[in-house]
Amino acid sequence: MIIRVRRVAAACALGAALTACGGNPAPHATRPAPSAPTATSSRPPTLAPGPAGLTPVFKNGPRSDGRTVALTFDADMTADQGPRAARGEHFDNPPLIATLRALKVPATVFMTGRWADEYPTQARAIGRDPQFEVANHSYSHYAFTGDCYGLPTVAPERMKADVERAYAAFKKAGVPDAMPYFRFPGGCYDQRSLKALSSVGVTAVQWDVVSGDAFATDADAVAQQVLEGVRPGSVVVMHCTRSAAPVTERAVRTIVPELRKRGFRFVKVSELIGAAGRHH
Repeated sequence: MIIRVRRVAAACALGAALTACGGNPAPHATRPAPSAPTATSSRPPTLAPGPAGLTPVFKNGPRSDGRTVALTFDADMTADQGPRAARGEHFDNPPLIATLRALKVPATVFMTGRWADEYPTQARAIGRDPQFEVANHSYSHYAFTGDCYGLPTVAPERMKADVERAYAAFKKAGVPDAMPYFRFPGGCYDQRSLKALSSVGVTAVQWDVVSGDAFATDADAVAQQVLEGVRPGSVVVMHCTRSAAPVTERAVRTIVPELRKRGFRFVKVSELIGAAGRHH
């Protein structure tokens, strides 16, 4: 289930030839797929653990490190939505990915494991395209806190397993290098959930610009909200789900040229996190 974004107490809270959400990726060498992130010399940048070893939380990159902005897209599918997909509901968005490719916009896709199970060809195409990076949005898209937009919740003792199950789903789908970044469903987290994931080795990625694309019907309003909110180093949260975010692709076609006109450069989340690490 895609949900409207808000912050919660304690921590917050796209061509035509392409026929799949991921379409056909640009060819490049395939590297071994980890079942979960492991510490190696080629490991993507992450933030250092927080106090008491808690999972670190990243919200935006440095404001003084050039006019960079990261567009992020949540590929949401809740574990119990299989029947809806079987009846024809689309939790993917091929035109969005095609447009991002056509516009040459790097992006980070926060994917649920359930989405990768439903759309393995698309997950693999996105994951093997160097223009994109795939990050973890849990397996189930169940909440990691209570009172999170009515989402079912993950028991604390199952939180780590839910994240690891998503990495396993990415590997099964053929995603070669899922990133060690995690976005909490709904953006909802607290001290308990940060502690539960501390041994997974991920950086939790939030945002500082809410696009408002979930359930929106006015692409111009979504674009305007993003354009008004973006600052250097911003992370924009959007969605890759046709059924619940139907105007996102149209909004992107407005957002990208306008931000480029303003001198912004589009980057993946990993670049912003790397810059944040250098600044510290």
